[in-house]
Amino acid sequence: MLLSAMSLNDFSLELASSSPAPGGGSASAVAGALAASLSSMVANLTIGKKGYEDYQDEMKALLIQAEDLRNELMLLMDQDSESFHQLLKAMKLPKNTDEEKIARTEAIQGSLKKSSEIPMQIAQKSFCVFALSRCVLLHGNKNAVTDALVSAMFARTAVLGALLNVRINLLSIKDEFYVSEMRAKVDTLRAKTLIEESNLLEMASF
Repeated sequence: MLLSAMSLNDFSLELASSSPAPGGGSASAVAGALAASLSSMVANLTIGKKGYEDYQDEMKALLIQAEDLRNELMLLMDQDSESFHQLLKAMKLPKNTDEEKIARTEAIQGSLKKSSEIPMQIAQKSFCVFALSRCVLLHGNKNAVTDALVSAMFARTAVLGALLNVRINLLSIKDEFYVSEMRAKVDTLRAKTLIEESNLLEMASF
């Protein structure tokens, strides 16, 4: 059963189990999806409300963006868990002959890269939510200002959590050029995330 098809209760129970997947990567994707959902909530609370006439089109456009991000992150939640299972399968491949050892190593290295790229996508998509959080914080229903801020905080957790999963996988990847490029992306996105969250929280007027 796909994680995205589970109830919240069933997913939390699966997350709490002794199974290593789903884990932090999938949980980060959920955090990103919730961040997008909260931005949608504020937009919906703004559409049709008196005093926000100038922002109706902006909020309607935001709803489309937020739903796209939510759907993409829920899909990535499933992909993250699946990539880990594929890594486990690669590690169980036979290694009795030189040929088998080579094939097994290549399969493991390929799976490790996949297991790095998916959480990187989770981080990148979650970072996109900041633009939505900023929009509803500035122009959304002021009665839901805290929801806009929580959206930003969930986005921050999603990005940083996903990046941790990238970093741990990079430790086992032998392709030095690939590792160097990915680490640079991780460091850049992490720095931008901390700045973005800080800026949004400072915008709160209460």
